Amino acid sequence: MMMDQTLEAPPLLPEVGFPHMLSSDCMQQMILVQVNPGDAFTVPTEGGHIQYIPGPAPVPMLSHNGSVGPLYLPPGYLSPVIEENGMRKMMLLPHTLEFHPSLPPPPPHLPHYPPPHPAMLPHPHLFTHEMPAHYIHHMHAALPVYPEQELMCPSMAVPSLKAQEQLHRRLKEQRSTPVANGNHNPNPNTNGVHHSTPPPLPKGAPLLALHNGHSKPPTPSPRPPRHNKLSGRTRATPPSDSESTDVEAGKHKVKDMLSSVSKPTVSGLTCHSAVLTWCPPIPSAPRNASGTDKHARTHTPPLLCYELALSQSGTDGDYKPVYQGKDTTFTLGDLKPATFYYVRVCVACHSIKGSPSEAVMFTTLCAPPDTPPPPRVLVCTKSSVGLQWKAPHDNGARVTAYLLECCEGRQSSFREVYCGPAKQHKVMRLSPATRYGFRVAARNSVGTSAFSEVLSCCTVGCAPPAPCPPTLSAAGVSWISMHWGAPCGLAGRDAPTYTLEMEETEGFRTKYSGEETCYTVKNLERSMSYRFRVSLTNAEGSSQPSAVVEYSTTADPPGRPATPRLHTPPLPHRIHTIWDAPEDDGGSPIIHYVLELSHTDDDWEVVYTGAQQEHACEDLEPGTWYKLRVYCQSQGGQSQVSQCLSVQTAPVHPGPCRALCVFGEATPSEITLSWDAPECHRESDVCVYAVELADLAEATHTQVYEGSERRCVVGSLLPATRYCFWARAANQAGWGPWSDMFEASTAPGPPEACGPPVLTVRGPTCVAVSWEWPQCNRSKACEFRLEWGPQPGSPQVVYHGPSTFWEITELTPATEYCCRVQAISEAGAGPFGDITKVTTPPSAPAVVECVEEIPAEAVSDVETGATPSPSRLALRWKEPCCHGAEITGYNIDLGEQLPLSVGRTNQHVLESLQPNTTYRVRVRALNSIGAGPYSCPLRLRTLPLPPDPPTLECTVCSPHTLKLRWGEGPTRIPTPRGTQYCLHMQTGGNRLVCVYSGSSHSFKLQRLSEATEYHFSIQAMSSAGKGPLSPLYTFATTRSPPPQLKAPKIEPIQWNMYSVTWETLQPMKGDPVLYTLQLMRGKEVERLYRGAATSYTWQVVPGGTDWRVRVCAGRRRPEGAELWGPYSPGTALPPLPVDASRDTKAACSAVSPSSSSGGKCHTRWQLSDEHFALLVLVVFGVVAILFAVLIQYLFLSKD
Repeated sequence: MMMDQTLEAPPLLPEVGFPHMLSSDCMQQMILVQVNPGDAFTVPTEGGHIQYIPGPAPVPMLSHNGSVGPLYLPPGYLSPVIEENGMRKMMLLPHTLEFHPSLPPPPPHLPHYPPPHPAMLPHPHLFTHEMPAHYIHHMHAALPVYPEQELMCPSMAVPSLKAQEQLHRRLKEQRSTPVANGNHNPNPNTNGVHHSTPPPLPKGAPLLALHNGHSKPPTPSPRPPRHNKLSGRTRATPPSDSESTDVEAGKHKVKDMLSSVSKPTVSGLTCHSAVLTWCPPIPSAPRNASGTDKHARTHTPPLLCYELALSQSGTDGDYKPVYQGKDTTFTLGDLKPATFYYVRVCVACHSIKGSPSEAVMFTTLCAPPDTPPPPRVLVCTKSSVGLQWKAPHDNGARVTAYLLECCEGRQSSFREVYCGPAKQHKVMRLSPATRYGFRVAARNSVGTSAFSEVLSCCTVGCAPPAPCPPTLSAAGVSWISMHWGAPCGLAGRDAPTYTLEMEETEGFRTKYSGEETCYTVKNLERSMSYRFRVSLTNAEGSSQPSAVVEYSTTADPPGRPATPRLHTPPLPHRIHTIWDAPEDDGGSPIIHYVLELSHTDDDWEVVYTGAQQEHACEDLEPGTWYKLRVYCQSQGGQSQVSQCLSVQTAPVHPGPCRALCVFGEATPSEITLSWDAPECHRESDVCVYAVELADLAEATHTQVYEGSERRCVVGSLLPATRYCFWARAANQAGWGPWSDMFEASTAPGPPEACGPPVLTVRGPTCVAVSWEWPQCNRSKACEFRLEWGPQPGSPQVVYHGPSTFWEITELTPATEYCCRVQAISEAGAGPFGDITKVTTPPSAPAVVECVEEIPAEAVSDVETGATPSPSRLALRWKEPCCHGAEITGYNIDLGEQLPLSVGRTNQHVLESLQPNTTYRVRVRALNSIGAGPYSCPLRLRTLPLPPDPPTLECTVCSPHTLKLRWGEGPTRIPTPRGTQYCLHMQTGGNRLVCVYSGSSHSFKLQRLSEATEYHFSIQAMSSAGKGPLSPLYTFATTRSPPPQLKAPKIEPIQWNMYSVTWETLQPMKGDPVLYTLQLMRGKEVERLYRGAATSYTWQVVPGGTDWRVRVCAGRRRPEGAELWGPYSPGTALPPLPVDASRDTKAACSAVSPSSSSGGKCHTRWQLSDEHFALLVLVVFGVVAILFAVLIQYLFLSKD
């Protein structure tokens, strides 16, 4: 653990022993802090934020008055003082400037802008116009501001190296070159390095302060520092090309590791979802030549982000991302049933993204069909309805039947009327003029879909009766609204169409036609009579018109009257107004006018109703705003209100203020007064108030307040003194009279400050505090308030009471505290006394926290890359507070054994433990004072032993494939969940090659050679590691039969002799090939030949045209067994020549001498396979056409 140290700024130049460097204008100090790689500083900016500065980076700070506050830096820093161009510079440099090519950004658990500590902020200011330019551009390069929004994976930041090179060279010059007359080269150029001058800082640069005691520095890079081996090269020299190549090579290795992610595994497959899991790529730790870990410190595992992409075609351009996050399990939803999907995963870390994994293909399960669309009506009669519907999506399983249900009306339930594969049906035996509802559902081998929406239709009925005449709903100036009802006997039918007609000069004309039972006829003339009638039409026909009715429109309301105006000026209690008549009276004379008055926006009051066009409003409030408006009434209705007239009555002087009194309690120097508004008028009339003060009633009055509030605070008064007060009010008319005199007194004063308290240390966590009584200023002190805190700026009240002694416990050892006391009396609280400080003595360490298990490879003492061991556990904990005494070691308690003592470290590996055993681990810290308490017990369990290999057996054997199975069945040894298997096959040179790796219990090997022995070995793997290889198992493939031959060729030689030939096969694996020739006469089969020849001459008299010849090949194994292949297609006997036909007829005559008189040799004609298939197809087509005509005639043509 690295602890901070406080570095005080050096004194002025004469005090440090450089009198030759002092000048009249050299009163400035510059502190240039070089941040070491792996450390960090926080710098407050102008806006109150904090910038995070990771090393390596230079931070300049300038002060005008020569005083610099304390700087909290990590240990190991130097502070040499140099002078250049009349300016002193104190450079805080580390002992060793080791450079790391790349440093990580701030840890993700630290805030981007950590809050500064009040006691750790120095006060020097930075002035850019007095600073050399080569320091300014380094300051800009070293102050990265991290954005508020982070990327999916944080990127690496590589700061510039020019600052370290410049500072190191200047320090080397000051140590090797003597200083004379205070002259220095302002622009040194060491080793021929040229520094370009960047643009100056803008005005109003933020104040910079060094602070490194509040937040923890970022975790250093796991890459060790590289030391330069070339002589003459400083450690701050920029990185060479080989180092840049190492960085690029490291990025390529990371990308290759991310690209090695395995393909996802599919589980939990349903018709609409699937669960995908994958394993993160396992990075390999780098090693040096000796095989040990090159990293000196443990780093946090990289933060991986996964992207899951889905496709239905499997092409690269068709993948779409469906998930991005840190989990390794994701559930895909909203998938289509019986659909092929391809999925792959991609891993990203920081700004590096690997290649996608191998795609895995899966198919969702089948599901019931989708909901079919509602059926549609083909034919509708009085007693039947013909329906048709479309087939829905079958979701992977063919639709086998459709269910059609019917209901009558809205209250009855559905009943099944059809179930079959057809997509149309005619429902018979229905009632005329009745409404029915129909719905359909589809069914497949998986299940039945939901029913479609209900189709409502009505059978054909009789023509409707005449409806009732329309009834008047309302009438206006240019419109008439009417409604009507449906005639009796139409309930349950389709909605009829109503036609509304109005009589005009040419006769009745249609004004409305639709299903609504109400309509408003517009664009009519006012005060006119109109005649109307209505009729209806439905599927059965049109009815007779209803009876004729007559209705009239109304008259227009009059127009808006003119705006009221004043007839005479307003008085305090009276307003006289007049107005003009409207321009349009609406066709009827004005009956009366209505005048309304309001002193608010919402509350209107009628003050006049009559035929006159003027009125005087009496009994009004003085100085009040009123609004007036007017409207008129005629036979046509009421007009709109006129525009408002706003007028204010004349105000009057206010009366004297009332109830002048003290508000609240008086203080020793202030009195708060309050009063009520005058009685005569409203409170809103008063615009301003005034208050006067005097020591005596006859003394000169002094005005102490003037404003609109009815409350004031009179300050700067003497304690325990009596005063006289008067108040008055004013409005637009002027000031009113003074109120009656009011007398009030101030309160006595609080006590004086208490003296410094006396502190007595009674232990590491206990301090006794006592104090004395202060002067009370004519008021008795009744209690005291004791404040206690670790710093002067943030004390808290720990005691409140009348005692002058208090004991404080539960303090932190080796901590500086401060306290102060305040006296409180009846007059108030006095000021706080002087602050007293005390430091508690040290004690034993605190409780160890954050005890956790880590991989054994992460501990520096264990060889990196070692596999997890069942007898090893690695622990890590957070170093507790030392309580003033440095921690010397730790004790680790395992429960049954004696505590194990380790040195000052925060991690340790426990060796020689029992496999698969649970241990109860506790840790405590030790220092020179004693041992601290044990931490909370942590239960850890060692890994089990690796699994044994399962038994391997061959279940299926063929000439070119072998199917192997292991680890299944009741007689086999059970294996734990998560066990993986690796199947090896022996190749040339007795080398084992892995042919399968996974969790399956069987594997099929293909493309093998026939009659060949293969050797296999299997190995089991689990979380405990890899198990041993099993002994070799030997399995052999079988021999394959010969292939099927082509149809043999037959050539007639004579009338009773044929020559049969067939193709020749080569010997198979040294086995000779045999042939078998057969003759097929209908269902009878006769073997003609068996041997190794490929031709055969056959002498026979053919007895019919259905004779066929076929051949098959077989191989003879060395042990004598024979393996025969399939027979070739048959070949029919060819027709005989003419001469041969004559000889055949003669032979027939010789065979049948009884038929010599006109007899013939008859042969039977038979169909070939092709002719028979064509005949079956023709017969099936004819039967299908006949059935279609019959269904059309029986079911669809009858109405």
